[in-house]
Amino acid sequence: MTQPQQPQREWLDVDYYKVLGVPGTATEKEITKAYRRLAKENHPDSHPGREPRFKEISAAYTVLSDPEKRKSYDDVRKLGPGAFGGYGFGGGGGPGFEGADLGDLLGGLFGNRGGRKRGAPGPRRGDDLESSLNLSFDEAVQGVTTSVTLMGSGPCGTCNATGAAPGTSPVVCSACGGRGSVDSNQGFFSFSQPCNMCNGNGMRVERPCPSCHGSGGEQKARDVKVRIPAGVENGQRIRLKQRGSIGINGGPPGDLYVVVRVQEHSMFGRRGKDLTLSVPVTFPEAALGATLSVPTLDGTVSLRIPAGTRSGRTLRVKGRGAAAAGGAGDLLVTIEVAVPTELSEDQRAALEALRTADQHWNPRAGLGV
Repeated sequence: MTQPQQPQREWLDVDYYKVLGVPGTATEKEITKAYRRLAKENHPDSHPGREPRFKEISAAYTVLSDPEKRKSYDDVRKLGPGAFGGYGFGGGGGPGFEGADLGDLLGGLFGNRGGRKRGAPGPRRGDDLESSLNLSFDEAVQGVTTSVTLMGSGPCGTCNATGAAPGTSPVVCSACGGRGSVDSNQGFFSFSQPCNMCNGNGMRVERPCPSCHGSGGEQKARDVKVRIPAGVENGQRIRLKQRGSIGINGGPPGDLYVVVRVQEHSMFGRRGKDLTLSVPVTFPEAALGATLSVPTLDGTVSLRIPAGTRSGRTLRVKGRGAAAAGGAGDLLVTIEVAVPTELSEDQRAALEALRTADQHWNPRAGLGV
């Protein structure tokens, strides 16, 4: 069973809700969301110089993410300075709990009931990471398995994340007995604070690893295999569970988010899972109809152009778009009637004959001219 958290004096000075930017009525989900966003924005690995701010955010989350610690924190904030020795006993200067057993009233709050002590810090989940991946148009449409290279914290290869030099192991801290905290008597009350000898871990490395200097992790490049599903779109964010930074004190790794950047294609466009293509045709082909060969991403197909097709009309070739879970999209072919800029004598003569034949047809009659 989790033991109640002993209050810290800084609880009166620091508003943890303000640190995370959430109201006092925030849910656990809202607190976690705020923490992850702020931790990402202030992580010292990505933003050197922000370590103090990162520690402040982590301290706030450690308390507010634990229901019992949060209740104790809220209670201390409500009691004010009296929670640290300023209570009156039947006289002046404090709230005055005459006839009451102050130990019973505050025993749960101060976490010192029956001599039970707070244990060492528990496992903590690793940080989430984000990386971008450039894909060709074809790779995004058809799907691909590739890899991204990350620079981030990973387990030290020399000590296997123990932090101890090869041939040695961490030992139980003699100062705190492995609890990760030491007690400080303040008159009537006993307060707990992180052990300085082991930094609150409960274990101490006597001979630090020469590679990671006792941290158990190291900054290094690592390749992460990524399977990109067919039909992924530009800007889409793909989540890879537990492929982020390593956890702390045996906690699970964070997640990796891969943001896809898709290059443009020289011929094809994209509308969701449909591909688009503009195909130029001659006036006779549009007027009389024709069967054309049009390209797709995996070969060519025949497309029938109906007689009298207007420039700008879009024809659909089913199943020749991007692959998707619910079925492939279509290829949308937009017809554009091409107008030659230079004419041969035969072409000019044929067009003059057509213009003569068209003298009794006015395509602008609907305009009233």
